[in-house]
Amino acid sequence: FLYFPETHGISFRIQISVKELLDTDVLLRLLFHLPVNYPSTLPDISVNSDQLTRAQCMDVKDKLLEQAKKHLSEPMVHDLILWVQQHLKDVIKQSATVCNEKTTLSKGTEDGVWMLLLHLDHMRAKAKYVKTVEKWASNLRLTGRLMFMGKIILILLQGDRSSIKEYLILQKTSKVDVDSSGKKCREKMMSVLCETEVQSQHKRFETFEIKEYSTLEELQKEFETAGLTALFSEFVPPLFK
Repeated sequence: FLYFPETHGISFRIQISVKELLDTDVLLRLLFHLPVNYPSTLPDISVNSDQLTRAQCMDVKDKLLEQAKKHLSEPMVHDLILWVQQHLKDVIKQSATVCNEKTTLSKGTEDGVWMLLLHLDHMRAKAKYVKTVEKWASNLRLTGRLMFMGKIILILLQGDRSSIKEYLILQKTSKVDVDSSGKKCREKMMSVLCETEVQSQHKRFETFEIKEYSTLEELQKEFETAGLTALFSEFVPPLFK
């Protein structure tokens, strides 16, 4: 959309899909704000994408501003969009080598087995919600655990990277629960604690199971058995604070 307030210049959003990054499309949402004296002043740019980490989005934005400086005093938005479509891969590659192992895309492989750890705030319609999660896991051939311990709800999944991504989309966009008035609603209180490639020391889950634990020790044992002690100690205890 476009809007033209007289004094603030122009703002507009562009959504582009960039192919070939690890064979998946990356959807980039670019927001350009052109000041009144554009193009003799640089535009403000913000970059968002569900497939990239925050740090990678910042890198893309910095690189776009670098390009913009080269085009100062000539209309540049079109050139910047072309540039990002051609160079996104290189920007991500550079930022991936710099950023830590855990970030998505850093491994650059689609074929390994991936693991996802999610934290849900609550389930009002528990029976229906659990059934839905079981169905998705089975359809996407994901294994793992849906774990309840007191108020804590965790979902640990293993499977193909593309299936994990698809699961996340379903979890965010489907009406899986009900709100306080009993209306169907989407999951808004989910946090992704970790998304990473399964390492050789991790054991593979054979099935997807729903489990309840009465103590933190029991829950910890589940993680330890799967060779995920480090994952547990990094992400789970903070949830109880």
